[in-house]
Amino acid sequence: MRLKTKDVKGVTLIELKGNVMGGPDASSLNEELHKLIEGGKKNIVVDLGDVKFMNSSGLGMLIGALTTVRNAGGQLKLARASEKIESLLIVTKLITVFEHHEKVDEAIGSFK
Repeated sequence: MRLKTKDVKGVTLIELKGNVMGGPDASSLNEELHKLIEGGKKNIVVDLGDVKFMNSSGLGMLIGALTTVRNAGGQLKLARASEKIESLLIVTKLITVFEHHEKVDEAIGSFK
């Protein structure tokens, strides 16, 4: 998994690419989130548009990220999940936990 962050209209966009499998990926995402929170960045969108595969550990990684951000008083939203990943969120009922948007712009705009 590759991870890239950028600031868009006061919202931090985290772009994930490749396979999200937990383990070392979870550590790198967690470290990045803590840096962002320490820097005062609490509105975060995770772009899943370039994620090819996600296993249960990857889902756990997203839940951990959501918890970290919420505990810091922020919000984390998902954008552009593929049909495969969206169905995974539906089956696990996590679609009720995460706010998911079809487009990154919609997710960023939802913070207003």
